[in-house]
Amino acid sequence: MNLIALLLGLVVERLATRLFHLRRLRWLDRLIDAGFGHAQRLATWPALIPVVLLALLLVSPVAATSFALGDKLSGLPYVAFAILLLFFSLGPQDIGEDVDEYCRSLEEGDEERIQQTAKSIVESDVPEAELERIHKVEEAVCIQANNRLFAVIFWFVLFGPLGAWAYRVTDLIRRRAVFSATRDEETDGTASRVRDAAVMMHGWLAWVPARLTAIGYAAAGNFDAAIGAWRAPSEQQDATTSEYNENLLARVGVSALALVDEEDEDLMKRGVRGATAANRMVFRLLLIWAVIIAAMTLYGWTR
Repeated sequence: MNLIALLLGLVVERLATRLFHLRRLRWLDRLIDAGFGHAQRLATWPALIPVVLLALLLVSPVAATSFALGDKLSGLPYVAFAILLLFFSLGPQDIGEDVDEYCRSLEEGDEERIQQTAKSIVESDVPEAELERIHKVEEAVCIQANNRLFAVIFWFVLFGPLGAWAYRVTDLIRRRAVFSATRDEETDGTASRVRDAAVMMHGWLAWVPARLTAIGYAAAGNFDAAIGAWRAPSEQQDATTSEYNENLLARVGVSALALVDEEDEDLMKRGVRGATAANRMVFRLLLIWAVIIAAMTLYGWTR
């Protein structure tokens, strides 16, 4: 039933592009901030404990609803609920739309808009140098595809809407914790412990999906280059789990693109070509996952 809901949910998500703004879930910020406030007052506790408790609080309504619906009315209410939860678990922003906006800004030559659209993809400060920014965006597309799409699908396959929403909750907490820590740097910086704990929790849940996504990039792109990049020794031995996940996705994803410099190509065209190629590889991988999920669904029906 979960696999059927997943396939239907992915179709609905592609058709409901005008509703993507609802996935930002800004109304949860106050609740998350309140949880951070309690966490900071418990200075003697490991910061991970209140962060996990906050995640459980946000996940518990979905768990209760899933349990209550069960197999009622042949499972149709549960399927509808699962599709709705999947829609709100993906994103919050669509990586394809972000790439399209970035490419349009490059073609128009609007530097301010280029910085804004690139930052929306990278989700951090963007390099000023054009070539560095181009490479950073290509890496970010490979990273964000896992964070916004493939990791959600992975946890949905394992645990249904509860798994997808749990992953999204950890991402919401991580984003808000990073924002709060950045803001509090101007004061006493007490939010840094909560930020590190939130990033750690999210990194744990992203560990397996990140590696499946990296394997997928090899299958959807240049296999030899991608596997070679995976096997290459990493210089960041002291990186956190989250940082290592992102480094792996960026390294393998960009290598799978196997982009070759073209003669008489300016930086604008190079930026558009690189971002578009990364987005197309993500779409090819999504098709691969969809075929695998469909095959699993058919197997479940026929066995």
